[in-house]
Amino acid sequence: MFSIDLAEGAQLFPLEVRHAEEFLAHMNRGRAWIGQYVGLPDVVADLDGARSYLGTYAQRAATDTGRLYGIRVDGVLVGGVLFRTFDTGSGTCEAGCWLEPTAAGRGLVTKACRTIIDWAFQDRGMHRVEWHVAPANKKSIAVAERLGMTREGVLRENDLYRGLRQDTEVWSVLAHEWPPATPA
Repeated sequence: MFSIDLAEGAQLFPLEVRHAEEFLAHMNRGRAWIGQYVGLPDVVADLDGARSYLGTYAQRAATDTGRLYGIRVDGVLVGGVLFRTFDTGSGTCEAGCWLEPTAAGRGLVTKACRTIIDWAFQDRGMHRVEWHVAPANKKSIAVAERLGMTREGVLRENDLYRGLRQDTEVWSVLAHEWPPATPA
């Protein structure tokens, strides 16, 4: 299987429909943690939901409108990164992530995002990568900052999440700003 090493024992790989059982098991382990800010655990509630979600991204990959990648540590799926949207016509895409709490703090999401953003800019000629995040999701905001993204603003109460309206911060990085300067 195709994969990219992120760290010792950690790989990034295309997450496909054939991984549905593994994906559901991963979601069950991290459901409460992951679901704090994103609805992925609500969509992947059972095996049919896992297959459907993965199938949606297989279709997006086939139509060049999105991508989905898993992160494994020591052979166990612990999270992922994605291009939720990918619009080659406008040169804009939106990256995102999720992770089980057991894998947090190792820099895996940042490394995985660097990998897919490099690909978007260098191989695909994208102009802008966006990052949408709930203001309370400090760990995701920290990833955007480590990726050299700029906070552009807040979409006020634009996201109805589990019956409550929440704001969304919009961050981005442009092709001519990539890769970000390494801190001294």
